[in-house]
Amino acid sequence: MKQKIIGIDIGGTSVKFGIINLNGEILSKWEIETNKQDQGKYIIDEIWTSILHKVTADELEQSILGIGIGVPGLVDERQGKVLEAVNIGWKNYELKKHFEEKTSLPIFVENDANNAVLGECWRDAEKHDDIILVTFGTGIGCGIIVDGKVLHGHKGLAGEIGHFVVNPNGHPCKCGRRGCLETIASATGIVREAMKVVDQEPTSRMAMLYMEDNHLTAKDIFQLAQEGDAHCLKIIHQMNDNLGLVLANVATVVNPAKILIGGGLSKAGDVFLTGIAASFKKHAIEWIGDNTKIECASLGNDAGIIGAAYLIRKAVYLEAVK
Repeated sequence: MKQKIIGIDIGGTSVKFGIINLNGEILSKWEIETNKQDQGKYIIDEIWTSILHKVTADELEQSILGIGIGVPGLVDERQGKVLEAVNIGWKNYELKKHFEEKTSLPIFVENDANNAVLGECWRDAEKHDDIILVTFGTGIGCGIIVDGKVLHGHKGLAGEIGHFVVNPNGHPCKCGRRGCLETIASATGIVREAMKVVDQEPTSRMAMLYMEDNHLTAKDIFQLAQEGDAHCLKIIHQMNDNLGLVLANVATVVNPAKILIGGGLSKAGDVFLTGIAASFKKHAIEWIGDNTKIECASLGNDAGIIGAAYLIRKAVYLEAVK
């Protein structure tokens, strides 16, 4: 019986690949640069070429169950169609059909955040069926599993918590509104708030750091906060309070057993995670606050390829052994 799955996580910077077994363990992994030239028209060819460099034709035929793919954007998972992926340049892109021109293997396509939460859920030691994964980086991603199934919504937009409005008079968001959570709690939003301090407090530690190379990162802000800088602590406290409020509201609707925090900002340490947890408990209904775990995601950058592999495991392997 075929025992391996290819999981692919297409990102705006790189495409990650993994050969995954039926227990969700990575047997091998690699990545290539995402070629976004001409609205991403070369991406599929380059992905397939990369697969053929790593997997022989005999292995594809005899060992591989199928290929699962994650994409950052709006996905019609039933058709395997990318409705829009701004960071790649795809719009109404027939991703599944393009892959089926390369191979007869089963192909399944899903949003990358949904794949990430599927991966975390598959490998979750406690086997919870109700989990939220929120990823913090340049933007904010979110995948939600309820009763063991990904929550998609009518048009696949369920889980867009980055566009919860927390300040109607706040900074313009790329979605066209103002004050979305993403404008405050993403890496981009943190740096924007920091730059306000640089402008208003030219003698602050942030301003001094900025003057060294005309550059600030979210990592710089967290580092200064850990050293006790009052301005940075205020920025992070406000961010954590907004995050806790939004997550508490989402939990009131979804009632997850666990909320996982992932992405680059999750590496910022206790000042981030404990702040979110405290804010969540402050804003949540008591029963939900007391019975929802908030933890760091465990799979890191591998969650996407593992979750992509789970698409195949669920749709092909589990159906075959019923």
